[in-house]
Amino acid sequence: MTVSFHSLRRLAAVGVGVLGLAGCSTDSLWPSLSGEPPASQGSGDRIAIKPSAGEISGQPLNAPPQLGSTNFQFTPPQPGQPTGTFVGQKVDQLRQDLIRLQGSVSAQNASLQQMREQTVLNAMNYHSTVASIESRLQVGTTPGNPQLVDGWARAQRELEIVNADIGQMNGLANRVSADAALSTYMLESVRAAYGLSGAVEEDHRQLSVLEDDTNQTVVLVDRLLTELSDDIRRQSSYVATERQDLNALAVAIKHGELFGTSLANRTIPQTSFAPAPSAAPRGFVAQGAERRPLVVIRFDRPNVQYEQPLYSAVSRALERRPDAFFDVVAVSPQSASSGRAALDTNAARRNAQGVMRALTDMGLPTSRIALSATTASDASTNEVRIFVR
Repeated sequence: MTVSFHSLRRLAAVGVGVLGLAGCSTDSLWPSLSGEPPASQGSGDRIAIKPSAGEISGQPLNAPPQLGSTNFQFTPPQPGQPTGTFVGQKVDQLRQDLIRLQGSVSAQNASLQQMREQTVLNAMNYHSTVASIESRLQVGTTPGNPQLVDGWARAQRELEIVNADIGQMNGLANRVSADAALSTYMLESVRAAYGLSGAVEEDHRQLSVLEDDTNQTVVLVDRLLTELSDDIRRQSSYVATERQDLNALAVAIKHGELFGTSLANRTIPQTSFAPAPSAAPRGFVAQGAERRPLVVIRFDRPNVQYEQPLYSAVSRALERRPDAFFDVVAVSPQSASSGRAALDTNAARRNAQGVMRALTDMGLPTSRIALSATTASDASTNEVRIFVR
């Protein structure tokens, strides 16, 4: 969607100004909590902004992953005629072992198909509950609506049921792994039987057929285990994502308006070879005029409702830079009175800590946030400025 500067001015009425990202000039003033118009504002200037997930109506924020669909069926080993030799008896014994192995793996396959059906059903129940909550938030509701709080608790229980399905899949994977090891051992045993003495040509012919049957079983068991492992990996990632989104949904219920997916799902995880930038030094706002805030929140009135605009601004910043870090700076105005300056500094710090808590509730990792405080000559009231690094 495209938002004009005049639309952004209306956004100031809810208490926050969303400032430009890197690349904008530093001497322009943008809308802020006070509702003051920008100092330089062209009537035809427009900013193209992608809609956040919370602004997209009628679409699920997350969908359950697609599970595997293969139904693994085994072809029984071909029968053979007794030859009356020791090797012939060994071949018959190996054939019976293969039949028992296939029966065990077939039972595991049946369990897998049943688990998949149950997992899909449980995921649908969970998403139905979440969709109901989001639809209420989308049209607007009261902050902390008890009906939505109860719905959120039900969604959490349903998500734990989906997580329990993963535990059952893990148990099944352990049993399939044991069968996979046994199938490999059986294939080695069949091949070793060629070296037994006292065999006739028919024994070796039957061994060749049994080797093919056993090799096909090994391949199918390996495929079953691989597909099951993929299901577990996808489901585990999905549940972890949904848990983070449930936390963001709790914040949305608290404020009575839909935000979107957790900010944690929009960031690139830190790695050992990508250390976090060091915290910004105190006073850098006054010293570093080249840096422009992403957001300025002016606390010149009680109960400033900044959460929704803050979420949208940080969300869009992460869309551009998923590896971004954020400096949350408590800014207090300069004062000739040391007592007044101390009061303003403490109030600004508390406000900054509240903004940081809001960001972490929305899913932004604390490792991506640095807190600092400063005074500024251009601040007329206590502010919190958020910068992108």
